[in-house]
Amino acid sequence: MTLPGHGRYDYVPITRRPDIVWPGGKRLAVYVGLNLEHFAFGEGLGAELAPGGPPPDVLNYAWRDYGNRVGAWRMLEMFDALSFPVTVLANSAMYGYAPELMAAFRARGDEVAGHGRTNSERQSTMSEAEERAMIAEATDTIRTAEGMAPKGWLSPWIAESAVTPDLLAEAGYRYTLNWCMDDQPVWMTTRAGPLLSLPYPQEVNDIPAIVARKDSASDFADMIVDTFDEMLEQSAQQSLVMGIALHPYIVGQPFRLRHLRRALTRIASARDGIWLARAGDIAGHWIETMPADRGQSS
Repeated sequence: MTLPGHGRYDYVPITRRPDIVWPGGKRLAVYVGLNLEHFAFGEGLGAELAPGGPPPDVLNYAWRDYGNRVGAWRMLEMFDALSFPVTVLANSAMYGYAPELMAAFRARGDEVAGHGRTNSERQSTMSEAEERAMIAEATDTIRTAEGMAPKGWLSPWIAESAVTPDLLAEAGYRYTLNWCMDDQPVWMTTRAGPLLSLPYPQEVNDIPAIVARKDSASDFADMIVDTFDEMLEQSAQQSLVMGIALHPYIVGQPFRLRHLRRALTRIASARDGIWLARAGDIAGHWIETMPADRGQSS
């Protein structure tokens, strides 16, 4: 029996990889992926605090909007206090809706990666032409605002069509965050050439943890700290990537922010022994030191 496959990468166990070292001889690279998202009112998709009723779903829309109006600003203050770099995963609709917020992260020198137009839609339901046009629209909006095109992409809802990696490579993207199968970057095959898959967490991620599994704020903070401590030990022999995925309307709530600050303070206190970076920096280093033609195995 032959199971259907994706054909994007080969199986190579974590125990059989070339030895790569991060800048400064570091072994663990850590980045924060901060999702800044804008949603349609009264239609489309969106995470729910409580089961939504007939549209317009004011409760859940307003709960999500808290993140842009309050939560993200409190998180920005925390990132500044901890000198924590951030990769902003931005719906392009954010530039029209909350330009001051986007400007505040730009002023910090943070990276902006593409995250579709809005999380009220999934690109997996689009035709190839529609998906290509959506990627182009989101990319052009970021390029115009930031002065450069984004290097990385995270699909809204991690939703891919059969050709999403191909379209991303054709649009000039260097890395994708959609695939959560590894603790190191992995080269993927596309019809337009190689595309790097950078580890993006679905465990250390507040939507699966808090919204789906109903973990507490303390549980989520402990999850971050335990993952960090364990991966720091694992990385002594092998360089790894730890991502932390955050949404301001969830962890920007005051009682959760206090626990998140505790977890990030633990990581910041170990900064001399790790590489606190932006996702694009991590991808760029891997592309330079482990180009696609070297493969993944030793």
